[in-house]
Amino acid sequence: MSKSIQRIGVLTGGGDCPGLNAVIRAVAKTAIHQHEIEVIGIQDGFEGLIENRTRPLDFADVSGILARGGTILGTNNKANPEKYYTGDDEQGEPIFINAVDKCLATVEAHKLDALIVIGGDGTMSCAKPLVEAGVNCIGVPKTIDNDIVGTDITFGFTTAANTATLSLDRLHSTAASHHRVMVCEVMGRNAGWLALHAGTASGADVILIPEIPFDIDKVCAFCESRMTERRGFSIIACAEGAKPQDGEQVVKRRVESSPDPIRLGGIGQLVADDIQKRTKIETRTTVLGHVLRGGPPITADRVLASQFGYHAMRLLMQGKKSRMVVMQKNDLSDVELTYAANKQRLVPTDHVLVEVGRAVKTCFGD
Repeated sequence: MSKSIQRIGVLTGGGDCPGLNAVIRAVAKTAIHQHEIEVIGIQDGFEGLIENRTRPLDFADVSGILARGGTILGTNNKANPEKYYTGDDEQGEPIFINAVDKCLATVEAHKLDALIVIGGDGTMSCAKPLVEAGVNCIGVPKTIDNDIVGTDITFGFTTAANTATLSLDRLHSTAASHHRVMVCEVMGRNAGWLALHAGTASGADVILIPEIPFDIDKVCAFCESRMTERRGFSIIACAEGAKPQDGEQVVKRRVESSPDPIRLGGIGQLVADDIQKRTKIETRTTVLGHVLRGGPPITADRVLASQFGYHAMRLLMQGKKSRMVVMQKNDLSDVELTYAANKQRLVPTDHVLVEVGRAVKTCFGD
């Protein structure tokens, strides 16, 4: 067991998701109760690390937060230490600087022996230059997209999938009542795990994911065929990153102050418009958006997040450096933190849930 760890920092980076507070709680309580280690909370992700915005965390600070959504530390999905936005120039163009040295200065100022970084592939990518500079970072994978390489599941995903499933369930009754096609757009930029799981769980008739480009003619033909059946309606679960064959993803807007400026959105409406225009079937769109990120975590995510937070501290006390907590085949393990940087775990086109869908006559648009 490592005896050199006296003070650690913890931050939450990227988009928020259910279960972040459960990890913070598990990390802080384990550190304080079992190891008498001081815990410094870094506010608003890497922005707080760059700007030296911190707060000490004691037992009382992390009590009663297990069931709360979001993060008590705040987060930021635009603060990249290697490309940090500082404002616009006279021409209105964004100015970026390399702020890795500022991060290192904050680590030194607070005498942090290690950092627990909780986030997705972007957060692990942001931690990479710190690791290369000698900071011991232990990663905890979170994302509602479930797309982090190295782990079979991330906390936050199950709650988001449950929220999407309940929403799709509710769309069934209104679609049946009006004999409509209902398109439900969910998050999922490049990975379709959320749409696939929620679509499967809710019995969606069509599931559109980024990994399987769709033919709108086939989607329309499928919806038309269902109108002749007894139920006479269709439910479509559509990932925001879904795209037509020989087409592009739909970009809602660009945020030039972000290192990754693309913001997707609108494919659900595009699909609905095309279906109604081509088939004359009344079609409506629902966009769940950030509803999927909010609210308290369900039981499975509270348990997983608590396990991840505890295991992060266990790795640290075992003297391991620059590792990321993972769940592989229902066992807690770890991989090199930088292994997950700049990568995404996508849905294989022959995944069992895709095969299940095809077997029960779900249309994937191909």
